[in-house]
Amino acid sequence: MGTILLKGAQLVTMNAEEDVFTGDLLIEDNKIKEIAEHIDVQADQVIDAQGKVLLPGFIQTHIHLCQTLFRGRADDLELMDWLRQRIWPLEAAHDEESVYYSAMLGLGELISSGTTTILDMETVHHTDSAFQAMAQSGIRVISGKVMMDHGDEVPEPLRENTATSLQQSVDLLEKWNGFGGGRIQYAFCPRFVVSCTEELLVEVRDLSNKYHVKVHTHASENRGEIELVEHERGMRNIVYLDHIGLATPRLVLAHCVWLSEEEKEIIRKRGVKVTHCPGSNMKLSSGIADIPDLLNRQIAVGIGADGAPCNNNLDMFQEMRLTALIQKVPHGPTVMDARTVLRMATMGGAEVLGMSKEIGSLEVGKKADLLLLDLDDFHTYPSYETDVYSRVVYSATRSCVDTVIIDGSIVLQNRKIQTIDRGIVLRESDKSIARLMKRI
Repeated sequence: MGTILLKGAQLVTMNAEEDVFTGDLLIEDNKIKEIAEHIDVQADQVIDAQGKVLLPGFIQTHIHLCQTLFRGRADDLELMDWLRQRIWPLEAAHDEESVYYSAMLGLGELISSGTTTILDMETVHHTDSAFQAMAQSGIRVISGKVMMDHGDEVPEPLRENTATSLQQSVDLLEKWNGFGGGRIQYAFCPRFVVSCTEELLVEVRDLSNKYHVKVHTHASENRGEIELVEHERGMRNIVYLDHIGLATPRLVLAHCVWLSEEEKEIIRKRGVKVTHCPGSNMKLSSGIADIPDLLNRQIAVGIGADGAPCNNNLDMFQEMRLTALIQKVPHGPTVMDARTVLRMATMGGAEVLGMSKEIGSLEVGKKADLLLLDLDDFHTYPSYETDVYSRVVYSATRSCVDTVIIDGSIVLQNRKIQTIDRGIVLRESDKSIARLMKRI
């Protein structure tokens, strides 16, 4: 892979000391080799980063690549109607090619806006096609097929036999977990308690323990969902997950908008991780998760855009801004400052994924996952003695992303993606959604 030297950037390291300084960074193969004010070596490639901001790559902890094709097809609905009327029928119509191009469409957007790592949840079928797209794009990812073996309103093509769902998940894990030198990892993804039998959830618990991989699911996103769980299982979401032994440090819960005091304490004591999706939660009118309280309890919280049809974009800049602003209405202007939010988007996400020793900050020995921002524009000036965290979180946009490096490879340079053919993906995405719409 060789060496890459970035010269003269403003490095926002996100390390424990929160060092910010102007200097150089040397990449050797897929790791950060050296960071210093001046590095004088011969490198295979030198990038002039003078006047630009160098950050660890953004880490999104809840994404649905399989839904990117559905952007604009499920607007202005609450969660359960959104699922039953639009998303489940569309997911049921997917084929191998449409899953591939849905993933490629989302991956192009994610990489182009500075995201280098995602925790993703696919649909029931054709997940191998999504993994092929992830492998080709160069993204760092933890993903898995969604699991659904329960629910009268689940479309027949998505309603699984329990044993088949489990076996297909294990088969995908054995094929893809660790692919690309560990760049791709597998997670078991039961959709949520509403669509999963207890038998499946208990087996997922045991398989997670056996293979030492994450469990990624939705929980307490919507009041109606919580009522369904209470009616069927006799207790609230997180209480139930703890009751069956799934509440462990390997569990990542998307949303957690409506938590009781008991549930917050279960999450804290068990080391469960949380992913905050402000854009999705607002658009589906699900509510506002009490993130300041979770952070005060030392709970690891990351940020995710969720899926394109409940957010309409996968842009971490928008999610960071929303993460900060929505909490200021109920809690006051001083909460969720820019530094806190940028940490959630980098090291916070790494902690959620159990990868804080590998990614999330610019430090020697960590994986070379980083992005270079060009903040030389009207909307990010003045720059004189301006707080860099404020510029990134409150002023910057995806248009500022100049270069993205993942695992030591340049995947975006001069704002042009290197690993995905934009024209083909856009054209085939339109063909795919047209084909799917004829099936529903």
